Amino acid sequence: MNHQFLNRYQHLDIYSSIRLNRCMASSEKRRFKDELYDQFARLAKAMASGRRLELIDLLAQGPRTVESLAEETEQTVANTSQHLQVLRQARLVETTRRGNHIHYRLAGDHVLRLWTALRITGEARLAEIGSLVQTFMSDRGALQPVSQAELRRQLEDGRVIVLDVRPISEYNAGHIAGARSLPIDELNSRLRELPKSRRIVAYCRGPYCVFADEAVMRLRASGYKVALLEGGFPEWKLRGFPVTTDPSLVLQN
Repeated sequence: MNHQFLNRYQHLDIYSSIRLNRCMASSEKRRFKDELYDQFARLAKAMASGRRLELIDLLAQGPRTVESLAEETEQTVANTSQHLQVLRQARLVETTRRGNHIHYRLAGDHVLRLWTALRITGEARLAEIGSLVQTFMSDRGALQPVSQAELRRQLEDGRVIVLDVRPISEYNAGHIAGARSLPIDELNSRLRELPKSRRIVAYCRGPYCVFADEAVMRLRASGYKVALLEGGFPEWKLRGFPVTTDPSLVLQN
């Protein structure tokens, strides 16, 4: 009788151990998943601000100082610095000191891809975005947009002049290979540099930048054959199309 009871107790003890191990394994798995998804959520929290998304969009053009970003976004330097610190803590941006200034840059093309994916999803799912774009960019369809694939073919054939109408600092940081720099603020004073016999395609920062729209309208009014590039330099770069960059602006920690 005692022998039978002992055997039964041993069996129960084995089953209890198995159940305990399973519970522990389940608990460890749950903790792993909680911690894992919380880490991913750090990125979403860091990007959960329109001001910080705009900073990411600007940094897609190249490295910038806090002061430059503050001026561009019409924020105080203190507020801009706080937003950049949030992005830095999430490892979305990195910094380098050059003299007395701190320069910020995107941590890599994967950050740009993340922002691009968010933008595309927003355009597809939020009607409000479409309404805003339609309200402020209602004439874009009349600017005869050229796809990036088509522009690449035209560049290979040498049939087109490509104008980068962003600020010169952004052009120097990186631009479409073969593009000419003609900042929008200098366009009127430098029109004579452009031959009217050649077709022109203008581009700027991306789909929400209106520098190129303005350039196309001004050039057409002056008798030039000109079209707008779909997207901007960041999208061209992400597609792996030829770009020219300044190695001195590829900053290291």
